[in-house]
Amino acid sequence: MEKLKKTYRWFGPEFGVSLADIAQLGADGIVTACHGVPTGEVWLNETIVAIKTQIEQHGMEWSVVESLNIHNAIKYGLPKRDRYVENYIQTLKNLAKQNIKIICYNFMPLIDWTRTNLDYQLPNGTSSLLYDPIAIAAFDIFILKRDNAAEVYEESVVQNAKKHFVSLSDIEKQTLENAILAGIPGSKEPIKMSVFRKNLAVVSQISKDELRENLVYFLKSILPEAEKLGIHMAIHPDDPPFSVFGIPRITSTYEDLKFIRDCYPSTNNGFTFCSGSLGASSNNDLVKIIEDFGDRIHFVHLRNVQLNAMGKFYEAEHLNGSVVMADIMEALINEQLRRKGFGRTDAAIPLRPDHGHVLLDDKKRQGEFYPGYSIIGRALGMAQLTGLEKGIRHQMKLD
Repeated sequence: MEKLKKTYRWFGPEFGVSLADIAQLGADGIVTACHGVPTGEVWLNETIVAIKTQIEQHGMEWSVVESLNIHNAIKYGLPKRDRYVENYIQTLKNLAKQNIKIICYNFMPLIDWTRTNLDYQLPNGTSSLLYDPIAIAAFDIFILKRDNAAEVYEESVVQNAKKHFVSLSDIEKQTLENAILAGIPGSKEPIKMSVFRKNLAVVSQISKDELRENLVYFLKSILPEAEKLGIHMAIHPDDPPFSVFGIPRITSTYEDLKFIRDCYPSTNNGFTFCSGSLGASSNNDLVKIIEDFGDRIHFVHLRNVQLNAMGKFYEAEHLNGSVVMADIMEALINEQLRRKGFGRTDAAIPLRPDHGHVLLDDKKRQGEFYPGYSIIGRALGMAQLTGLEKGIRHQMKLD
């Protein structure tokens, strides 16, 4: 039986990792996007071909688009959204011409992911990404100074956030701000505070039901075309999978995924299974999510997180953390078996090691690559995941 397809995310040569580097790791494919094109504009055929050609020259395929970002006019339900929906459909058509047919996207209305420390030092000398709810509250109340921000948090959190803020130097405050505003993949520059404030003001007026309605509008607009093109849309979970800054989340729980699946009953309307994003909430049963939504999982991100009872987490080694990765891998292999049984041809689900620690020579290149995307840390993660997959397949007598 076909194994999971091994892929790596690539942001382009200016991010410290080359296609030649990735090719040496034995990758089957690349996960990337036309990062230079502004969100909402059409990806031209010649731009897509140029990137695809580079990848193929290194003996790999362009396996998945991540991310084909959605313009805020669509997320916020603004009158001009139809223009951006049309642009999105045209981009899908251009990608389909090049046989690129898995699209990872998200519907997070503010920034794509949130962390409070991009260089969290671990005891063994490596570094990771950290989310600390106390640091988030300190930023929200004392740096962002959002109206009525303190009302969102429990009194104990507000008091601890005040202590944390007072303890920070000016440089540390700026580092915290930069970490939180860094969640725009494909850009080395954090989002400007003025833009963040403006978007937050808009999002704060949108309810969860309204955000859901905007997602449904988008899906019902594009999926008929995606079906014709043979394109599979794979929405990425919210990261982290709970409200931050009081804004709604609509792709964080089992119930959220069920709503998305049921709003447009088509295999083309699917998911990116991210064990790190979903696993950052102890309320999520990751194996059950794979079992119940597996037929719609078109792309897989595997990483681990170490959670504590207060909601703080850091990104742990791929096989060591709060997520039981062996259970996840076994569930994915069982989904492959189900697909084979139904005669589906997409059992080789693309998988990439999501993020990786900064270690060894990557410490000398820190600042060149996008946070979480060091080459050696991800290679270590892929090696661990590949070994885990092979071991489980052997145990199941599939190899």
